[in-house]
Amino acid sequence: MTAAIEIKGIHKSFGTLNALAGIDLDVEAGEFIGLLGPNGAGKTTLISVLAGLARADSGVARIMGHDVRADYRAARRSLGVVPQELVFDPFFTVREALRIQSGYFGIRQNDAWIDEVMHHLDLTSKADSNMRALSGGMKRRVLVAQALMHKPQVIVLDEPTAGVDVELRRGLWAFIQRLNRSGHTIVLTTHYLEEAEALCGRIAMLKAGKIVALDTTGNLVSRLRGSQLMVRIDGQWPEVLDGFAPVRHDNSYLISLHDYGQVEVILAALRVASCNILELELIQPDLEDVFVEIMGQGKGGSAEGLP
Repeated sequence: MTAAIEIKGIHKSFGTLNALAGIDLDVEAGEFIGLLGPNGAGKTTLISVLAGLARADSGVARIMGHDVRADYRAARRSLGVVPQELVFDPFFTVREALRIQSGYFGIRQNDAWIDEVMHHLDLTSKADSNMRALSGGMKRRVLVAQALMHKPQVIVLDEPTAGVDVELRRGLWAFIQRLNRSGHTIVLTTHYLEEAEALCGRIAMLKAGKIVALDTTGNLVSRLRGSQLMVRIDGQWPEVLDGFAPVRHDNSYLISLHDYGQVEVILAALRVASCNILELELIQPDLEDVFVEIMGQGKGGSAEGLP
């Protein structure tokens, strides 16, 4: 089966800046993958290479088997990109902008699909509104709609919910998830890590132009050990529990756990000491913890799982 995206040995420099330093990544058809990294990690440069907006110095990139340089037209027709910047023509209505976008791909009489996309993105009431009259969140929805006009098999979303309110964000993701369930491949870059954790089946983390972690979202989170127990008590902390090296914050204590059996030991000791437990919380590591852990490490590392 043809991979949706194939990236082999991609290098890209801008003068002395090495933006991409040998990227290898395969994305299977129908995947929902997150592309995460700090500012300057190379995410947007990699997207630009895939979209044909930047030419790699070396390496090969393919979309649905089409080389982005040798077979540019077929590759670009297979790809829809939602850019990070709010780029729009202020002289057209929403419907006119979508018709023009359809025309770029030689698609005529596309109104049925335009109506369907506008309906799912809650843009129907804005169909005849001028683009410059829309809010930032609505403009971003139009960018998503434009990326879908030629019904691409692969959709790349570069920070699609930046500046979008909660209600619009939920509606947008409901539609994107629907597209993914229907077989579209989705690549997402976002700084909202809880968003990536909830939506993406696999995560690739970039740092300094290299992939430093690549695994399923669940595996990345589970490999970061260190569940913690937060206990807030009314009473004196039992000395018998000092061996757990609790970190105190007023009447709250944070304890790092090696296994869940330690929770029972701690609670039993608190009962014996007649401590009144006011609050109890088991804190699990999440994707943000993984991200901070990986980005805080030195150069190098593995491209599979945690470095």
